[in-house]
Amino acid sequence: MSPMNTEVEKTVVASPDRHVRVGEIDKLANELLQLENALNANIPTTLWISDLHGEGDRFKSILRGRFGMLYQTCREALPNTFSSEKIQYLVRIIRRADYYKDDDISMDIQDAILCLTEVLKYKISNRMYQVNDIIKPEFRDTITRLLSGLPVPDPIFEEPIISKRLIAHLSKAIREVLLDRIQVVGDIFDRGAQPDKIIRILSSSAYRNIVDYVYGNHDILWMGAASGNLSLMAEALRITCRYDHFELMTRLNFNTDRLAEFAARTYPAETVKGKFKAKTDRGLSMEKALAVIQFKLEERTIKDNPEYEMKPRLWLEKLAAMLKSGDTKALNDSHFPTINVNDPLALTDEEQEIIDDLAEQFATNRRLKRLLAYFFTKGETYHIHSNTLNIHALVPSTSDGEFEEFLGRKGKNLLDHLQEMIRRVGRNYIEGKPQNGQDQDLFFYLWCGPKSPFFGKHAMKTFERYFMLDEKTHVEHTLYWKDNMQTKEFKQKMLEEFGVQRVVYGHTPVNYMKGAKMSSDDGVAINVDGGFAEAYYNRGHSLVHTPHQIYGLILPTPSEIKEAVKKLDSAPLDIELIDEFSQPLKIRDTIEGKKLMIKRDEIMSKIRELAATNGYSSPNPMK
Repeated sequence: MSPMNTEVEKTVVASPDRHVRVGEIDKLANELLQLENALNANIPTTLWISDLHGEGDRFKSILRGRFGMLYQTCREALPNTFSSEKIQYLVRIIRRADYYKDDDISMDIQDAILCLTEVLKYKISNRMYQVNDIIKPEFRDTITRLLSGLPVPDPIFEEPIISKRLIAHLSKAIREVLLDRIQVVGDIFDRGAQPDKIIRILSSSAYRNIVDYVYGNHDILWMGAASGNLSLMAEALRITCRYDHFELMTRLNFNTDRLAEFAARTYPAETVKGKFKAKTDRGLSMEKALAVIQFKLEERTIKDNPEYEMKPRLWLEKLAAMLKSGDTKALNDSHFPTINVNDPLALTDEEQEIIDDLAEQFATNRRLKRLLAYFFTKGETYHIHSNTLNIHALVPSTSDGEFEEFLGRKGKNLLDHLQEMIRRVGRNYIEGKPQNGQDQDLFFYLWCGPKSPFFGKHAMKTFERYFMLDEKTHVEHTLYWKDNMQTKEFKQKMLEEFGVQRVVYGHTPVNYMKGAKMSSDDGVAINVDGGFAEAYYNRGHSLVHTPHQIYGLILPTPSEIKEAVKKLDSAPLDIELIDEFSQPLKIRDTIEGKKLMIKRDEIMSKIRELAATNGYSSPNPMK
């Protein structure tokens, strides 16, 4: 050792401060290297799904099968020489977690093990998974050796019972790392009977850390009701009664006995002539009773907020005039015993008691609070992930392709402002604090107002569709989002406003069976609402973004799933390829990566400063 090195060593040993600085350099170096590893990792494999509308069992079933992602993952992981039949065979092995012989496929048990090892290796090598976290101890050493290309004991391939157990462990590990993130683009509530089941799944320990959630208008409806908006309380329960979801109300711990008794007495089923949808007498009576209460309360909100510009939605005075004159030929239902023709917005004493009772229940319902706390704490008006903007419905825009102004704001600024309001309301709701009346009213507008980013139509024609014979009055005109998102100029405006490369949204179902596509030709605008609920097309779409490609999945119907289960096979899926990448996308290629690069550079600057004070030569600037 040279005298100079000996002297440096003595200085390091002799100086406690030097030890501290060297230790800090080591710590910073570790952080830097971790960031570099993260930047060079593949982007997460991400699933998008929208408008689940209470279809809990179906969502659970399709989520368990990872929305058909197994086939595409195996296709990406294995050589191009593998036929589609061989890939399907491996998918079936993974689903069954068991090897079986197929006379049409030349693949023995050793080949299957090596192929499954390649699939697992593909998934974990570029996402920094810890093998210890996904593989049980019994086969951990063996699988680690297989992943590293090291030799393994002969019984692994020669003893069928050991081989099959290994395949079971490999299959479980592959399924566990198949999906990295889930983007839910709104609307868990209404239509179906199990919104609570979907929320429990998404908020469970298995999923809560990989889910990003964007509010839908039906979520906003229930959040507004929980915040204390009276008309939204009536509306949320009206829709629930419309689909006869009484078991849901019981699970949510709502006592509707008083409402049911009042409705049956005041609006007996045989008098309900409007276009009500409930199939039971109880449902029909409650649906109409709540509808009348809802209309009275929401018209008060509209009158109290002229800036909402919703005056054309005021129907009760027109209805009262028809009833008063006896000229009801435009109506399909003229039985309105709780409408005071001289003061149509006034609640009867019993209606007031009903809404007071519901308000108390919404405010004190702990079961509902546990569910809606997920929205208030986890949800967002928009979310950006892997260069993609996720919104439920739209960003309000005008007929000439500009951003629409509402509340003195527009574009990203409007959505940020609404997010602040929703967070504020959520904190008050969770903590049991008083709400601001304007905030409560705003939830009504966000549910059905023409400039709401969650709605997108000129009006919600609930009254007309219930009671008006002229079907022309039922039409809800879609505003400008759909047309604007077909123009190059507006799409570019959206990308620049949010700093993204694509926009994913739902809200309006796309009927694939009639030839409609999920994506625009350039892959910038992607609609992931394929009518998941039984009330729509009973099919649904999902979107998958892997490091190698983006593709849409047209999901199977429940009957197709049942048929596949009988055959121990996967349900048929149609795939819409949206984009492919010549090289796998890395985290450094994303918006998240740009933020990590800034943090990396800051750490590198600190390392250089410490190096200079310790007499180390400064490293070359990073490129």
